[in-house]
Amino acid sequence: MMYHVLQLDIQGTPQAWITAEEAALHYATGTVAWEDGESPLVTLRGGWNVARGQQSTLVIQPIIALRGSPRLNLFEVTPAVTKAKLLRRDRCTCAYCAQVFLEKDLEAEHIQPESKGGAYSWTNLVSACRHCNARKGARSPEQAGMPLVYLPYVPSLWEDFLLRGRNVRADVHEWLAARLPKGSRLS
Repeated sequence: MMYHVLQLDIQGTPQAWITAEEAALHYATGTVAWEDGESPLVTLRGGWNVARGQQSTLVIQPIIALRGSPRLNLFEVTPAVTKAKLLRRDRCTCAYCAQVFLEKDLEAEHIQPESKGGAYSWTNLVSACRHCNARKGARSPEQAGMPLVYLPYVPSLWEDFLLRGRNVRADVHEWLAARLPKGSRLS
């Protein structure tokens, strides 16, 4: 299983998921300000030092913070919508019948139909099973007589990093989860 490193800015704000090799470049250039995690993510091994008779190693932690200021203030950026993140945000629960499904059995459903100008946005999309999606059709929930069982919302920066992470280690998940807004569906 391949885990990624959570890259933070110096203040601890998530910036990106990066590979261990990308993190190694930050360690090698001295741009890692601090690190966190219960145990190392991986130990990378390099060449042999003939004089000392030792192999070089670089221990990569699962969370690293970089020196300097971030290029972008992610609090000013709306997270991109993807079907996978949408389904995870909604905990794989159909917004109309409230049943839980596998991701493959759900669809990204427009509350205000796309054919009537509904945007592909966090606040206009919910998870829906195929049956409910077909039943609702190109109508609003009110027109179809199918009220929503939960309201859509735009995920916070912290939620977005959890939604994006494919294989998130437990210690990294706990670190991010501790910073979720109150009332988050992901906590």
